[in-house]
Amino acid sequence: MKDQLADFLDHLRLNENASAHTVRAYESDLTQFVAFVAAHLDRRRSDLLATDFIHIRAFLGDLHKRGNSRSSAARKLAAIRTFGRYLRREGAIEGDPAALVGTPKREQRLPAHLAEAEMSRLLDMPDAATPLGRRDRAIMELFYASGLRLSELVGLGLEDVNLSSRVVRVLGKGGKERIVPFNRTTEAALRDWMRDREEIVAAVRGSRLAVRDSRFAVRRVPLRSRCS
Repeated sequence: MKDQLADFLDHLRLNENASAHTVRAYESDLTQFVAFVAAHLDRRRSDLLATDFIHIRAFLGDLHKRGNSRSSAARKLAAIRTFGRYLRREGAIEGDPAALVGTPKREQRLPAHLAEAEMSRLLDMPDAATPLGRRDRAIMELFYASGLRLSELVGLGLEDVNLSSRVVRVLGKGGKERIVPFNRTTEAALRDWMRDREEIVAAVRGSRLAVRDSRFAVRRVPLRSRCS
């Protein structure tokens, strides 16, 4: 099986265009599995390709005893299944022993969250006396009030925000569009930042126009005047 494993890794690199990180992950998981099977397979049978679903289940049980997480065990089982499909295509084995092994269910853990008092302190951290502080406050208020994903929040444009209706239009996973409401506190924070933004944009445009006009004026000055 070790020779077939080496050929499989070469297949991933050359035929599947797998990244070096992916190949290393497969090599680590499958080497661990091969070593386990070699140690626990019936000593009278030297062919590691005789592995069946009982050995795979025993391998998963050993991972559990060693304290591996269910997600880690599921990843290793997925690697074994991919390797098994490769061996079957190459004619090295006939069946698919991994097909009879159920995938370990992943742990359902509640995400960590801030308490209400902690969230209030976080929202009060930006300096509301400065434009950038008001910007940060608006971002955090919208993030907290809407429950948007960070990638969705970053991807919002001005045209996606409806202050009068207090909703934002979001393009989520799979290109699905949805309308998400927010509260009056968020509306007030957004309006404060919108006013700042208009002033900042106007100032930037004004400075650019001034630079452009000065350059144009220089180009219009006769050569003798510039040299005198």
